[in-house]
Amino acid sequence: MHTRRALLAAALLIPVLAACGGKDQTDAKEEPTDIRVLAAASLTDVFKRAGAAYEKAHPDTKVTFSFAGSQELAAQVRQGAPADALVTADTKTMDDLKKETDNPTVIAKNRLTIATAKDNPKHISSLQDLSRGDLKVVLAAPQVPVGRYSKKVLDQQHVTVKPVSQEPNVRAVLSKVSLGEADAGIVYVTDATTAKDKVTTTTIPDAQNAVASYPAATLKTSKHSTRATDFVKWLSGTEAQKLLREAGFQQP
Repeated sequence: MHTRRALLAAALLIPVLAACGGKDQTDAKEEPTDIRVLAAASLTDVFKRAGAAYEKAHPDTKVTFSFAGSQELAAQVRQGAPADALVTADTKTMDDLKKETDNPTVIAKNRLTIATAKDNPKHISSLQDLSRGDLKVVLAAPQVPVGRYSKKVLDQQHVTVKPVSQEPNVRAVLSKVSLGEADAGIVYVTDATTAKDKVTTTTIPDAQNAVASYPAATLKTSKHSTRATDFVKWLSGTEAQKLLREAGFQQP
């Protein structure tokens, strides 16, 4: 009698345990896949917003960014740093990495501007003014895309500038000016916009300016190539392009 009761109780208990086990499995959530994107420093602010928007629409993916000058990013790729996608501030850097990347797509463009101390106390009105001996001018190093663009526009206007320093990326140039360590510097329009409460800008006419292109590509060494490729494609889509336009970037 006791044996029959024990068997009956056990039989009734099995479905309950099975149901509990099923509930635990259903409730368990997989951790999102983390993709690492190496991106040009000038994309810092807009990509943080873009990453949040992408994650909201793709909860199974987490986007982690590493921002630096494009030449630094290229060095990281060549050294085998673990990453899934790359976005540079020029096509030259990306082209030099064609063995390491899938086919790139230009997602945005940018232009240069002169950033000066707030309210422009030195009355800088043109590229030619940057050659004045009473000014402290800071530029990006020539191997940096914005430094290369800056040299190009200065050379075309036959302007000779002796910078007080040459910085590793555009954000470092902007920082020098915003902190009062330089009177002026050449930066991207979008970077100056992020610091409009700290710097004033002097427009460089289109005829004297340079256009910076931003290509994006999946890295061939990516361990999450499908998701990285999806993110790269998303950057050319409506939502990402709207964010880029709002940040001051031009259409590809």
